[in-house]
Amino acid sequence: MGQTKFFRKSIAIILFPCAWLLSWLSSFYPSAVEQIYASGIYKIIGQFLSRITGIFPFSLMEVSIILLFFSTVGILLYGFVHITRYKGIQKRTMLRIFTSILSFFCIAYFIFITLWGMNYHRLPFASIANLHIRPASVVELRELCKNLIIRANFLRTLVDENGQGVMYIAKGHKDVFFRAAKGYENASAIYPELDGKYGRPKGILFSNVMSYAGISGIYFPFTGEANVNTAIPDCMLPSTTCHEMAHQRGFAREDEANYIAYLACTMHPDADFQYSGILLALIHSMNTLSLHDPESYKQLKAMYSLSLQQDLLHWNQFWKRYEGPIERAASKANDAYLKSNLQEDGVHSYGRMVDLLLAEYRTAKDKSSKKLCQSP
Repeated sequence: MGQTKFFRKSIAIILFPCAWLLSWLSSFYPSAVEQIYASGIYKIIGQFLSRITGIFPFSLMEVSIILLFFSTVGILLYGFVHITRYKGIQKRTMLRIFTSILSFFCIAYFIFITLWGMNYHRLPFASIANLHIRPASVVELRELCKNLIIRANFLRTLVDENGQGVMYIAKGHKDVFFRAAKGYENASAIYPELDGKYGRPKGILFSNVMSYAGISGIYFPFTGEANVNTAIPDCMLPSTTCHEMAHQRGFAREDEANYIAYLACTMHPDADFQYSGILLALIHSMNTLSLHDPESYKQLKAMYSLSLQQDLLHWNQFWKRYEGPIERAASKANDAYLKSNLQEDGVHSYGRMVDLLLAEYRTAKDKSSKKLCQSP
């Protein structure tokens, strides 16, 4: 019996280097990963898993984390009692606990890579969408920001607000989750890679805990669920939902998930989704402009409508309430996670969304110029 357990744990531990090697090798063949895995194997597995777990109205991720927490505490308590009571076998007990925990994480990592993690090495969305990424001037960035401000100011007049003057979604987060797929249905007509029937996004019961960790949403590959922090302000709830749905559709890179969320929101028939998507793009673009041209940033910020200013102030104040050591630790953990999946920019890769926005804006501008030239 002892030898069988040892053999099983040895096999489990070997899975870790196998998964890492598979991930590392796949990073050299993005076209193959795109064709065979992302658009093939994962597309089938992801939809099947997501729709099965979607039967449950609550987040299975949340249940799994709670069970894992109590299981870990139970194992550690068992180990402590066993070591205290049977001092002669301390080393053997500690080794058994250590190898059990190590085996569990090795198996989990292997499942993560094969179930979803290889999507980190698929073709960039810029290639899929035929967007040409190139260095942009500050002038182009200013134009993009001005365009987004004009759109945000207009869309803000079409959405509801509460007594405090901030955007308000009357029917709540469940209505957002119900409507979210409409944006992807429209976007998939242009980008078939975004197509698919997946389980609906789910709200997290302990959303305040997520807020303390600085997390607005999380995709859980083991259950195929797009989980959303429902405590966040309504102005960013639709775009956050669509961000996690982008991960659900196999787009693992954070910057690309942001851009896809923007696409799905702006192609959505409802104004609240459109506004949330534009707001997401505006925040990223203006933050980038503030670093490269602070004077233009101040000038353009003066164009914000009072309602838009109120939403952004509410968004910033929300996260300020949760700043602290937990949020900083979670940010470092997320940074390490991204780098472990060969995303060298870590958390800073979020800023590259602006390159995609600029490429899209440039393409639309070129098409508009060609139409003017062709008109009689």
